[in-house]
Amino acid sequence: MKKQWHKIMDGVWRLRLGVPEALTPVKLRRVPMAERNLSAAGLTGNPRPHFAADRVIFKTTRRGCLAMLPLGKEEAVYGFGLQLSSFQQNGRKKTIRVNSDPRGDLGDSHAPVPFYLSTRGYGILADTARYCSFYCGSHADPPHGIGVTTEELYRSGKTEDSFTALDVPTASGIDLYYFAGPTMKEALQRYVLFSGGGAMPPEWGLGIFYRGYSPNDQKATAELAAAIREDHIPCDVFGLEPGWQSHSYSCSYLWDRKRFPAPEQLIGHLHDSNFRINLWEQMFVHPSSPLYRKLEKYSGDVKVWNGLVPDYTLDTPRRIFGEFQNKELIQKGIDGFKVDECDHSDFIRVAWSFPEYSMFPGGMDGEQMHGFLGIYAQQILSEQYLRNNRRTWSNVRASHALGAPYPFVLYSDLYDHRDFIRGVVTSSLSGLLWTPEVRQCANAEELLRRLQSVIFSPMALINSWMLKNPPWKQYDIERNNAGVPLDDGGELQEKCRKILQLRMRLLPYLYAAFYRYFESGIPVFRPPVLEFPHMESFRGTDDAYFVGDDLYFAPMIAGEQSRKVFLPPGEWHDFFDGNKIWQGNCEYEFSPAPEEILLFVRCGALLPLAAPEEFVSGRTVYQITPHAYGRADRYCCRLFADDGESWELLQKPDCGMTLEFRAEDKVCRISAGKHARTERYRIHEVKCMGTGTIPRKLS
Repeated sequence: MKKQWHKIMDGVWRLRLGVPEALTPVKLRRVPMAERNLSAAGLTGNPRPHFAADRVIFKTTRRGCLAMLPLGKEEAVYGFGLQLSSFQQNGRKKTIRVNSDPRGDLGDSHAPVPFYLSTRGYGILADTARYCSFYCGSHADPPHGIGVTTEELYRSGKTEDSFTALDVPTASGIDLYYFAGPTMKEALQRYVLFSGGGAMPPEWGLGIFYRGYSPNDQKATAELAAAIREDHIPCDVFGLEPGWQSHSYSCSYLWDRKRFPAPEQLIGHLHDSNFRINLWEQMFVHPSSPLYRKLEKYSGDVKVWNGLVPDYTLDTPRRIFGEFQNKELIQKGIDGFKVDECDHSDFIRVAWSFPEYSMFPGGMDGEQMHGFLGIYAQQILSEQYLRNNRRTWSNVRASHALGAPYPFVLYSDLYDHRDFIRGVVTSSLSGLLWTPEVRQCANAEELLRRLQSVIFSPMALINSWMLKNPPWKQYDIERNNAGVPLDDGGELQEKCRKILQLRMRLLPYLYAAFYRYFESGIPVFRPPVLEFPHMESFRGTDDAYFVGDDLYFAPMIAGEQSRKVFLPPGEWHDFFDGNKIWQGNCEYEFSPAPEEILLFVRCGALLPLAAPEEFVSGRTVYQITPHAYGRADRYCCRLFADDGESWELLQKPDCGMTLEFRAEDKVCRISAGKHARTERYRIHEVKCMGTGTIPRKLS
């Protein structure tokens, strides 16, 4: 049969090779394509694939099937979901295997995705949950012969025109989806919209998350929450770790009544103190759970920690599990979840999850289920919040293809700071969200640097499950848990408070950027290569990134005395001192103090900066002072003004507000959509920053 591309939606094409499997991400999707958003996203026309279908070589093999796609020597390849150890993937082999403890930068991770982007302006999705491998030009002949030195011999990089080989085990066919640009950014937008659109948080989800000490009981939990409020530390979400349940590994989904004798009282108390509540759980069902007997016949043939692994490809176990979560937890005031161990690991001494040879009643084997389990957790819980007309912003430790619509942020038990920063940018290129959460820190500088990174991520998470007291009281674990505070007069706490307050100042800006992601598929946090794919200076930049359209953030790692930053084209202002201006398309070296942040604002930007709140509620009225940067005739920014937590925006999408400032009349004009809740924002006089200053240039 002649190979040919079939249109799925404008700019999205499918190529069917052989006989694909029945259980794949696209075939089992629960969120429809957001095709209606193409025009709002500015994606007009119907661009076709840049190479003909017959240029794709396909064959079945004794191990499965193989597809070979053309790869030009000028193309740089990115993507494959969350990748903590590498960014540009040319010359590499990537195996898409969900695994919590990756080794050797082989492709496996908490959230690998069989999707890649090319700087030529297209993306490719392989519709499979198998442990497929992508060879990104890795086995083409080197352009100048075999190297003489060891470094030359094993160096990966560009070759002449070659191919990306896709090796899919077991399957006798595969559907490939092509996402046309013409730019790399537009190709990613089409992938996100094909997935169902970007995730949309409630406003409180963009505040600060704090996870408390795991052994705490009800009394200690309430006391810790009260101490955070007494210290005026911004915090929106309080998380309870595994100890809240009567059985945690696997899960009962029932409160431990010895430690939490009156959970309804605790929930009410925390809500009265303006905390949202997040609960840790797994998808493995303990024998003591009231769900066990109901789900037993719908589960796989291998247990995990003596718990069932239900087959959530089937409607009945989805309904049973979802309705229980809704009745017993969500309707009683739980605002989100941390879904742990839905990945697996066989790279450590104890391989704790179900094996690949497991079988499930719906027809999947263990290999496929590892790809789906994190997605199913997100689907089921998201559907229950939607059912209650509430939004959540939750955590998950595994994801896969088409994960963009789900309001879950990835996290990890790993902890390398540089890798965590890389995770922010790599995950964004597959429509996923990642938090470089703060846990233990060796010293005050590390705490400050990690906090700075976390506030410029999809979830500002402080995970103090191992600390009785907040880390700004004492970062040393043993002294913290012994009740020995720092002898610094609260200096570190004040520095941390200012960092967290910066996140709250930016919340209206971030909320509007997330609505744009929801509507048009443009990630809020994204690497510069997505904006400038043909600039060689950015093809390897995985340690600095855009935050929305107008901010550029360059994180620092504890122990670094300085770092270099190559600024994007244009003029850029220092966020904290607008009179400091740098010419873009140049590299600079900075040596900031530990409490200082390298944050740049695009010249011509109008930033809607808010007075920092300690938390967000339905009664919050943001006091906005717009900051106009640089020399421009007209400045403009968008706000999103819905109720902040329901799904009203689906029925009444016209909730936007536009602020426009013209330098000649010094007036900030406000225009609002029909359903915008303008009372949520009080706009004050515009503050002009860095006007008339000569830009700095590299000496």
